[in-house]
Amino acid sequence: MPDNNRDPEFALLSEIAASLKRRYVNEMAVWADSPFQWMKPIPSSSQIGKIAEKLVAHWCEAKGFLVSRGPDREADLVVNGARVEVKYSSLWTAGVYKFQQIRDQDYDYCFCLGVSPFAAHAWFIPKAELMVDRPPDLRRQHGGRRGQDTRWLSVDVGSPAEWLIPFGGTLSQVHGLILGAAR
Repeated sequence: MPDNNRDPEFALLSEIAASLKRRYVNEMAVWADSPFQWMKPIPSSSQIGKIAEKLVAHWCEAKGFLVSRGPDREADLVVNGARVEVKYSSLWTAGVYKFQQIRDQDYDYCFCLGVSPFAAHAWFIPKAELMVDRPPDLRRQHGGRRGQDTRWLSVDVGSPAEWLIPFGGTLSQVHGLILGAAR
């Protein structure tokens, strides 16, 4: 195996990697000491989704709600009798949350959990509200035929879309909305 320390191309690539590392380490530094820092390096979106479902389920249980797994693949949870889909986003560097892969499935509400390094935001949105195009905040995620069944929701926490305000923003607000949605 050749000695990379003597290869000038390896040295150049190492310098480039070091300059890129500074940019990415600075982005990750905002998550230092965050209770959610451990989630950032998890590469699998499906694994993050499962963790988010557990966070929401345990939070709901701690608030005294009856929680069970969804009876099928159409809803993640049943909370106080309502079928709930869970969507998760960590804060993007642009200061927004992006909740992706919102589908027209059999659920009553979508619980969107947004996590920042030292804050959590949440919305409890009736499914019907998510099936309406509301550019630029709520739009189809893909083009063509595939784009008909998935949407994504972008939320600027500092300036949420007017239509989204009644559906939460804080976990305390979502708590009240779940109480009001009880069947």
